[in-house]
Amino acid sequence: MDAIVVGAGHNGLVAANLLADAGWSVLVLEATPHAGGAVRSGEITAPGYLSDLFSAFYPLGYASPVLKSLELDLRWTHAPEVFTHLLPDGRAATVSRDLDRTAASMERFAPGDGDRWRTAYAEWRSVSSQMLNTLFTPFPPIRNSVGLVRQLRVGGALRLARRLVLSVRELGSEMFDGEGAALALAGCALHTDLSPEEAGGGVYGWLLAMLGQEFGWPVPVGGAQEITSALVRRFRGEIVYAAPVSRVLVARGRAVGVRTADGRDWRARRAVIADVPAPALFLDLVGDRWLPPRFAEDLAHFRWDGATVKVDWAVRGKVPWTNPEAGRAGTVHLGADLNGLTRYAAHLAADEVPPDPFLLLGQMTTADATRSPAGTESMWAYTHLPHRQSWDADVIAAHVERMEAVVEQHAPGFRSQVVARHVYAPGDMERENPSLVGGALGGGTAAAFQQLFLRPVPGLGRPDTPVDRLFLGSASAHPGGGVHGAPGANAARAALVRDRNPLYPAAIRAAHRVIYR
Repeated sequence: MDAIVVGAGHNGLVAANLLADAGWSVLVLEATPHAGGAVRSGEITAPGYLSDLFSAFYPLGYASPVLKSLELDLRWTHAPEVFTHLLPDGRAATVSRDLDRTAASMERFAPGDGDRWRTAYAEWRSVSSQMLNTLFTPFPPIRNSVGLVRQLRVGGALRLARRLVLSVRELGSEMFDGEGAALALAGCALHTDLSPEEAGGGVYGWLLAMLGQEFGWPVPVGGAQEITSALVRRFRGEIVYAAPVSRVLVARGRAVGVRTADGRDWRARRAVIADVPAPALFLDLVGDRWLPPRFAEDLAHFRWDGATVKVDWAVRGKVPWTNPEAGRAGTVHLGADLNGLTRYAAHLAADEVPPDPFLLLGQMTTADATRSPAGTESMWAYTHLPHRQSWDADVIAAHVERMEAVVEQHAPGFRSQVVARHVYAPGDMERENPSLVGGALGGGTAAAFQQLFLRPVPGLGRPDTPVDRLFLGSASAHPGGGVHGAPGANAARAALVRDRNPLYPAAIRAAHRVIYR
């Protein structure tokens, strides 16, 4: 084989497709019996109710230049409204693909916030194409950054740079007068493991909210599995399932293949691409022998994002929301105002179970009528916990009770409508998908100290590794978590450049000597 891809998550499948498109022979080795990693669906609650097992709504995937370039055979659909943030007092801030409806929702919280949202969206539209291309290319994104500077001029580029490092609380307070629009941003930022106070959190809130305004938060008709199935159908190569890799084979500092747990060796003439978390790749599959000492030391400081508890419900009717705006939204944020989000994040930072969980909730049948029988709802919610080695079942059960109490508060009678439920504790997630270590969904924290050229450790921000012809193509690599395919695409492109350019290995080695000596 020309290349071996370790892991058939969506990033691994993107890399495999791009290499096969370039004429390479490609083998994908997947540890589990299923392709897709965190992009899978199944009937886990009740017959006829389809759940997305891990990831669900896909604004990044829909907008991703990477996935668009693959021209996948997919049909997308939308809920009537993109998302709603329910405040504890029952009010709702709603983002709609209809800009007038969004503006009207924000205006109810403060006079002028409707126009301020329009201004924020106009500013986003002026840079969105360049921003997305910048986000989904290897660091440093020189070409797209130059384009942004030309477009915005120096002053505008500096103001944008400042916005990118603000906390979401600061960003919201600068852009809006009322709490509705600020909460719309803050709830989006908490899709990551960041608090409302952390530097760099504002960009996540801004990005997801504005993507929602521009593109919506769509879902594939028929479930998340359709993304994986489309990638598998498109791939011109071989996938071997239930084949966990136990070692990357290295000779003279160069990756030459892998060994699977059954003792078989698989050779790769040109590249090995790993769609696995960075600690697993470097500590378990490669080993200290092939790593610069400083690199191994830096890896000891790698920080995971928080653990996740996810509950799926089969609901016999529509959810009885007190505020009907929530019934039209694909995603509902509930359980906290801005100060409540800060308290929730503080408990996580202190390694405590939050007594009042903030929920991200998905109404999948509202977004895609194929997910459950007419008049019913296939629904899920997740919340974060501190990242720990293991969790006692009683602690998880008590937290699920808190989660359901939050939903019941905003939708009295919800519990009586539940036909069946399914709970994924952090350990369950890791058993289903070994890359979700401790229930961490993002492949490592989204904090600024582990982004760009600092991801997964201080270095180049590229998929190249200290081992020649070995490339990191998972969410642990820049630009991080989310279903957009960029880490896999970046790894595939780096492998192609390495193969064509005889000077490439020497340049990377020289850079690594400077960084890790």
